[in-house]
Amino acid sequence: MATIRQRGKFSWEVQVRRRGFPNQTKTFDTEGDAKRWARKIEREYDQGLYLDRSAAEQMTLGDVLKRFRDEVVPTHKGADVETLRINRILNAKVTKVAMIALTPALLSEWRDQRLDEVASATVRRELDVVSSAINVARKDWGVMVQNPVLLMRRPAPARARNRRLVGGEEARLLNALDSGGQDAKGRFLPGTRNPWIKPIVQLMIETAMRRGEILGMCWEHVDLKARTVFLPDTKNGDSRTVPLSPAAITIVANLPRSISGRIFPISANAFKKAFNRARTMAGIKDLRAHDLRHEAASRLAEHLDNILELSAVTGHRDVRMLKRYYHPDASKLADKIALSMNQKSADSWNAPRR
Repeated sequence: MATIRQRGKFSWEVQVRRRGFPNQTKTFDTEGDAKRWARKIEREYDQGLYLDRSAAEQMTLGDVLKRFRDEVVPTHKGADVETLRINRILNAKVTKVAMIALTPALLSEWRDQRLDEVASATVRRELDVVSSAINVARKDWGVMVQNPVLLMRRPAPARARNRRLVGGEEARLLNALDSGGQDAKGRFLPGTRNPWIKPIVQLMIETAMRRGEILGMCWEHVDLKARTVFLPDTKNGDSRTVPLSPAAITIVANLPRSISGRIFPISANAFKKAFNRARTMAGIKDLRAHDLRHEAASRLAEHLDNILELSAVTGHRDVRMLKRYYHPDASKLADKIALSMNQKSADSWNAPRR
């Protein structure tokens, strides 16, 4: 039954008690509001529809995201990047809203603001993080709300990128990644101070490995004689062995050894910042680190005619995904077709006549 009593001049406290259900207590400004809430809770008890909304009332979206960042994200691959993404989202006003009051309209307003600032792909990833955090809160933390992300319109996916290095961009980028050293007064000259960035970029271009795969490489998995590196845990969950080109072998063999056993003992964020600085220094526009994987796959496609072999190197489960990376030069394909047709004509001409 419900007990309603006045607490102070403008405050009414309601207590709803029933055997087998949690006790509910809430305070209202008017007696009418208190009675309506009590009837609502008792009706839900009677109909078996009661949901404990206290956690959803007490926790904001920001609280959910912070707990998700601290407790769940560390178990994910790419935790560093996901943590940075959540920290950016936490700057939004919508994260101050209680979960019980969070609606698709509020998130849509935030979505539209973000679309004016960043690409649609970035907004889609941020919505994915918000949706994942809310789902964990609903399933594991007792936050009894619908997931509003599932009820809103998502930005259209961006067209697949096919950015390649052109017009001497590779040389300019690598030059910008060289250490500038120091002058006579000890001041740093233009260049990249972190010695790990340049070999990472070179390996991305040579091997088509993802940034995270290269940063996770360990010396114990490198076989310089076999010219391979074993990746025990990749983005898609499978392990794979990556062949190393002669240039990649030279790069790896000349690297200093780290006590940690990792080949590149730096974070993803450190690499990102250094890469972006070098790109600006080189005067290169619209180039992302992941574009180097596209560049590498495109180069490998010129040497590996079998798309299954190419997928084994790049780590794509679905060969259809290689359409994003497999962009051989059309003029070279024309030359290849002409060469094949000329060879067939010559073979036919030279065939013995009966």
